[in-house]
Amino acid sequence: METRAIIVAAGRGERMGGGLPKAFLAVAGVPMLVRSARAFDAAASVSAIAVVVPADRIDDTRELLRGLTKPATVVAGGERRQDSVRCGLAALPPGFDGIVLVHDAARPLVDVTLIDAVAAAAGRAGAAIPVLPVTDTIKRIEDGIVRATVDRAELGAAQTPQGFSIGLLREAYEAAERDGVLLTDEAMAIERIGRPVRAVPGSGRNRKITTADDLAWAEDVLGRRSGG
Repeated sequence: METRAIIVAAGRGERMGGGLPKAFLAVAGVPMLVRSARAFDAAASVSAIAVVVPADRIDDTRELLRGLTKPATVVAGGERRQDSVRCGLAALPPGFDGIVLVHDAARPLVDVTLIDAVAAAAGRAGAAIPVLPVTDTIKRIEDGIVRATVDRAELGAAQTPQGFSIGLLREAYEAAERDGVLLTDEAMAIERIGRPVRAVPGSGRNRKITTADDLAWAEDVLGRRSGG
């Protein structure tokens, strides 16, 4: 089953500073967006990539991605993450009937093995996401008071890429749009319409870069990988 990837990089992420949207900030000299795109370019399961960026970054992004070997389409995103994913879906070829992987560009250390595992699981089950076990003790808080300890064995931290059959994802997105729901990830849309989502073991290296500390962590990981 053909698999295509949508890499979402349309957020501004300006709290990290630097005067650039977060996905365009460099990690060890390479923009996060480029690192993410290279991983999907190297994944055997992926045939093509659509990258969703701010409208004023389309030309810059095309230049950054010139070295990819697979077809890469660059399109403008929307106001919300789910709007940007819909822009990526609209960029897929007419009649596409395979698997779509949705990935946050701000997870630049995603590896090929995880990409291929999610694609394979989505091909079998229709929907799959990578998940990490929760290791901290989790408390439920109400009005500043700890009310209960939540069983962490039943919890997992979702990552991307998240993979879905295209028909199922479109159905779920249409339902969310109709109901006026703000989605935090694609799996949430699938859950809302009562369809199961397969959990695939995630990776500790597949961390989302949100703060300056996260960026320093990624720099350190890449430095250790290269022996620097």
